[in-house]
Amino acid sequence: MVVVAVLAREILALRRLSAIEALKADAERASTGDDRAAAARVAAHLDRVTADRPALAPARERLALDRGRPMGGRDLATLTETTLLAPLDREAVAIVTDSAKRVAIVTAVSPRAVFDVLAVTLESARLVRRLAEHYGARPGRLGMLRLGRRVVAQLVVTGGIAAGDELLSQLFGHGIAAKVSAKLGEGLVNGLMTARVGLATIDLVRPMPFRASECPKLADIGAEVARVALGQT
Repeated sequence: MVVVAVLAREILALRRLSAIEALKADAERASTGDDRAAAARVAAHLDRVTADRPALAPARERLALDRGRPMGGRDLATLTETTLLAPLDREAVAIVTDSAKRVAIVTAVSPRAVFDVLAVTLESARLVRRLAEHYGARPGRLGMLRLGRRVVAQLVVTGGIAAGDELLSQLFGHGIAAKVSAKLGEGLVNGLMTARVGLATIDLVRPMPFRASECPKLADIGAEVARVALGQT
Protein backbone atom coordinates (compact mmCIF):
# COMPACT_ATOMS: atom_id res chain seq x y z
CA MET A 1 0.00 0.00 0.00
CA VAL A 2 2.84 2.39 0.82
CA VAL A 3 4.45 1.78 -2.58
CA VAL A 4 1.14 2.35 -4.34
CA ALA A 5 0.61 5.60 -2.43
CA VAL A 6 4.11 6.84 -3.30
CA LEU A 7 3.65 5.96 -6.97
CA ALA A 8 0.26 7.65 -7.06
CA ARG A 9 1.74 10.79 -5.52
CA GLU A 10 4.60 10.84 -8.04
CA ILE A 11 2.22 10.32 -10.96
CA LEU A 12 0.04 13.16 -9.71
CA ALA A 13 3.10 15.42 -9.41
CA LEU A 14 4.16 14.59 -12.98
CA ARG A 15 0.64 15.38 -14.18
CA ARG A 16 0.85 18.78 -12.50
CA LEU A 17 4.04 19.53 -14.42
CA SER A 18 2.42 18.42 -17.66
CA ALA A 19 -0.56 20.61 -16.83
CA ILE A 20 1.73 23.64 -16.72
CA GLU A 21 2.85 22.91 -20.28
CA ALA A 22 -0.78 22.57 -21.36
CA LEU A 23 -1.62 25.89 -19.69
CA LYS A 24 1.21 27.61 -21.54
CA ALA A 25 -0.24 26.31 -24.79
CA ASP A 26 -3.68 27.56 -23.74
CA ALA A 27 -2.25 30.98 -22.92
CA GLU A 28 -0.55 31.12 -26.30
CA ARG A 29 -3.80 30.21 -28.07
CA ALA A 30 -5.68 32.81 -26.07
CA SER A 31 -3.19 35.56 -26.96
CA THR A 32 -2.62 34.73 -30.60
CA GLY A 33 -5.98 33.20 -31.53
CA ASP A 34 -8.28 35.10 -29.16
CA ASP A 35 -9.44 31.76 -27.73
CA ARG A 36 -11.80 32.56 -24.85
CA ALA A 37 -12.08 28.95 -23.60
CA ALA A 38 -8.28 28.60 -23.43
CA ALA A 39 -7.97 31.88 -21.53
CA ALA A 40 -10.68 30.74 -19.10
CA ARG A 41 -8.74 27.55 -18.29
CA VAL A 42 -5.63 29.55 -17.45
CA ALA A 43 -7.64 31.98 -15.30
CA ALA A 44 -9.28 29.10 -13.43
CA HIS A 45 -5.88 27.50 -12.73
CA LEU A 46 -4.44 30.70 -11.30
CA ASP A 47 -7.57 31.24 -9.24
CA ARG A 48 -7.03 27.80 -7.64
CA VAL A 49 -3.30 28.39 -7.11
CA THR A 50 -3.90 31.68 -5.31
CA ALA A 51 -6.99 30.59 -3.36
CA ASP A 52 -5.03 30.15 -0.11
CA ARG A 53 -3.20 33.49 -0.38
CA PRO A 54 -5.17 36.16 1.52
CA ALA A 55 -3.14 39.02 0.06
CA LEU A 56 -4.42 38.13 -3.41
CA ALA A 57 -8.08 37.84 -2.41
CA PRO A 58 -8.97 41.32 -3.77
CA ALA A 59 -7.25 40.53 -7.08
CA ARG A 60 -9.11 37.22 -7.33
CA GLU A 61 -12.39 39.01 -6.70
CA ARG A 62 -11.65 41.59 -9.41
CA LEU A 63 -10.73 38.88 -11.90
CA ALA A 64 -13.85 36.85 -11.05
CA LEU A 65 -15.99 39.93 -11.64
CA ASP A 66 -14.30 40.79 -14.94
CA ARG A 67 -14.44 37.17 -16.17
CA GLY A 68 -18.22 37.45 -16.18
CA ARG A 69 -18.14 40.35 -18.61
CA PRO A 70 -18.07 39.96 -22.39
CA MET A 71 -14.48 39.95 -23.62
CA GLY A 72 -12.30 37.98 -25.99
CA GLY A 73 -9.68 35.42 -25.08
CA ARG A 74 -6.82 37.83 -25.70
CA ASP A 75 -8.23 40.42 -23.30
CA LEU A 76 -8.98 37.80 -20.64
CA ALA A 77 -5.44 36.40 -20.91
CA THR A 78 -3.98 39.88 -20.50
CA LEU A 79 -6.24 40.61 -17.55
CA THR A 80 -5.34 37.31 -15.87
CA GLU A 81 -1.63 37.92 -16.30
CA THR A 82 -1.67 41.48 -14.97
CA THR A 83 -4.13 40.80 -12.14
CA LEU A 84 -3.04 37.45 -10.65
CA LEU A 85 0.20 36.38 -12.29
CA ALA A 86 2.11 39.64 -11.92
CA PRO A 87 2.00 39.51 -8.08
CA LEU A 88 3.20 35.90 -8.19
CA ASP A 89 6.04 36.99 -10.46
CA ARG A 90 7.16 39.67 -8.03
CA GLU A 91 7.23 37.13 -5.21
CA ALA A 92 9.12 34.67 -7.43
CA VAL A 93 11.78 37.25 -8.26
CA ALA A 94 12.17 37.97 -4.53
CA ILE A 95 12.64 34.23 -3.91
CA VAL A 96 15.32 34.04 -6.60
CA THR A 97 17.08 37.15 -5.31
CA ASP A 98 17.19 35.85 -1.74
CA SER A 99 18.63 32.50 -2.89
CA ALA A 100 21.24 34.18 -5.07
CA LYS A 101 22.31 36.46 -2.21
CA ARG A 102 22.64 33.52 0.18
CA VAL A 103 24.83 31.61 -2.28
CA ALA A 104 26.98 34.66 -3.01
CA ILE A 105 27.64 35.35 0.68
CA VAL A 106 28.17 31.73 1.73
CA THR A 107 30.53 30.84 -1.12
CA ALA A 108 32.46 34.10 -0.77
CA VAL A 109 33.48 33.13 2.79
CA SER A 110 33.67 29.32 2.48
CA PRO A 111 37.20 27.92 2.85
CA ARG A 112 37.02 25.16 0.22
CA ALA A 113 35.72 24.80 -3.31
CA VAL A 114 33.84 21.62 -2.38
CA PHE A 115 31.68 23.65 0.00
CA ASP A 116 30.96 26.09 -2.82
CA VAL A 117 29.74 23.28 -5.07
CA LEU A 118 27.63 21.81 -2.29
CA ALA A 119 26.08 25.18 -1.42
CA VAL A 120 25.22 26.00 -5.04
CA THR A 121 23.79 22.53 -5.71
CA LEU A 122 21.63 22.38 -2.60
CA GLU A 123 20.37 25.94 -2.92
CA SER A 124 19.61 25.52 -6.63
CA ALA A 125 17.60 22.34 -5.99
CA ARG A 126 15.72 24.06 -3.18
CA LEU A 127 15.08 27.07 -5.40
CA VAL A 128 13.71 24.98 -8.28
CA ARG A 129 11.31 23.15 -5.98
CA ARG A 130 10.16 26.32 -4.23
CA LEU A 131 9.46 28.12 -7.50
CA ALA A 132 7.58 25.14 -8.91
CA GLU A 133 5.40 25.03 -5.81
CA HIS A 134 4.96 28.80 -5.94
CA TYR A 135 3.35 28.55 -9.38
CA GLY A 136 1.26 25.51 -8.45
CA ALA A 137 3.32 22.65 -9.94
CA ARG A 138 4.43 20.96 -6.66
CA PRO A 139 6.76 18.36 -8.23
CA GLY A 140 7.60 15.05 -6.52
CA ARG A 141 10.97 13.29 -6.73
CA LEU A 142 10.49 12.20 -10.33
CA GLY A 143 9.07 15.58 -11.18
CA MET A 144 12.12 17.30 -9.70
CA LEU A 145 14.43 15.15 -11.81
CA ARG A 146 12.47 15.98 -14.92
CA LEU A 147 12.28 19.67 -14.09
CA GLY A 148 15.96 19.77 -13.17
CA ARG A 149 16.95 18.34 -16.55
CA ARG A 150 14.77 20.88 -18.31
CA VAL A 151 16.31 23.75 -16.31
CA VAL A 152 19.83 22.61 -17.26
CA ALA A 153 18.78 22.28 -20.89
CA GLN A 154 17.26 25.76 -20.76
CA LEU A 155 20.49 27.20 -19.37
CA VAL A 156 22.53 25.53 -22.11
CA VAL A 157 20.23 26.77 -24.87
CA THR A 158 20.11 30.34 -23.56
CA GLY A 159 23.82 30.50 -22.77
CA GLY A 160 23.24 30.54 -19.02
CA ILE A 161 26.28 28.39 -18.32
CA ALA A 162 29.00 30.95 -18.94
CA ALA A 163 32.44 31.83 -17.64
CA GLY A 164 32.55 33.73 -14.37
CA ASP A 165 34.55 36.68 -15.72
CA GLU A 166 32.07 37.08 -18.57
CA LEU A 167 29.13 37.16 -16.18
CA LEU A 168 30.77 39.80 -14.00
CA SER A 169 31.77 41.88 -16.99
CA GLN A 170 28.23 41.79 -18.40
CA LEU A 171 26.81 43.22 -15.20
CA PHE A 172 29.51 45.50 -13.84
CA GLY A 173 31.96 46.17 -16.67
CA HIS A 174 35.56 45.09 -16.96
CA GLY A 175 36.78 47.80 -14.61
CA ILE A 176 34.84 46.72 -11.54
CA ALA A 177 35.14 43.03 -12.38
CA ALA A 178 38.92 43.34 -12.38
CA LYS A 179 38.98 44.99 -8.94
CA VAL A 180 37.05 42.43 -6.92
CA SER A 181 39.00 39.78 -5.08
CA ALA A 182 39.15 36.26 -6.48
CA LYS A 183 37.05 34.80 -3.65
CA LEU A 184 34.49 37.59 -3.79
CA GLY A 185 34.35 37.14 -7.55
CA GLU A 186 33.62 33.44 -7.08
CA GLY A 187 30.82 34.29 -4.65
CA LEU A 188 29.29 36.76 -7.09
CA VAL A 189 29.51 34.29 -9.98
CA ASN A 190 27.91 31.55 -7.89
CA GLY A 191 25.15 33.93 -6.87
CA LEU A 192 24.56 34.95 -10.48
CA MET A 193 24.47 31.34 -11.63
CA THR A 194 21.89 30.61 -8.93
CA ALA A 195 19.87 33.55 -10.21
CA ARG A 196 20.07 32.15 -13.74
CA VAL A 197 18.76 28.82 -12.47
CA GLY A 198 15.88 30.64 -10.82
CA LEU A 199 15.00 32.67 -13.91
CA ALA A 200 15.14 29.57 -16.10
CA THR A 201 12.83 27.80 -13.66
CA ILE A 202 10.35 30.69 -13.68
CA ASP A 203 10.28 30.53 -17.46
CA LEU A 204 9.48 26.81 -17.32
CA VAL A 205 6.92 26.66 -14.49
CA ARG A 206 5.12 29.97 -15.12
CA PRO A 207 1.76 28.93 -16.62
CA MET A 208 1.79 31.78 -19.16
CA PRO A 209 4.50 33.21 -21.42
CA PHE A 210 5.55 36.77 -20.60
CA ARG A 211 3.38 39.08 -22.68
CA ALA A 212 1.58 41.73 -20.67
CA SER A 213 4.21 41.59 -17.90
CA GLU A 214 7.91 42.28 -18.25
CA CYS A 215 10.23 39.29 -18.06
CA PRO A 216 12.57 39.54 -15.02
CA LYS A 217 16.17 40.37 -15.93
CA LEU A 218 19.40 38.97 -14.56
CA ALA A 219 20.89 42.46 -14.40
CA ASP A 220 18.30 43.60 -11.85
CA ILE A 221 18.85 40.60 -9.59
CA GLY A 222 22.62 40.70 -10.13
CA ALA A 223 22.85 44.31 -9.00
CA GLU A 224 21.12 43.43 -5.72
CA VAL A 225 23.33 40.36 -5.23
CA ALA A 226 26.46 42.45 -5.83
CA ARG A 227 25.30 45.14 -3.43
CA VAL A 228 24.84 42.64 -0.61
CA ALA A 229 28.00 40.65 -1.38
CA LEU A 230 30.20 43.74 -1.62
CA GLY A 231 28.72 44.98 1.63
CA GLN A 232 30.11 41.91 3.38
CA THR A 233 33.69 42.92 2.58
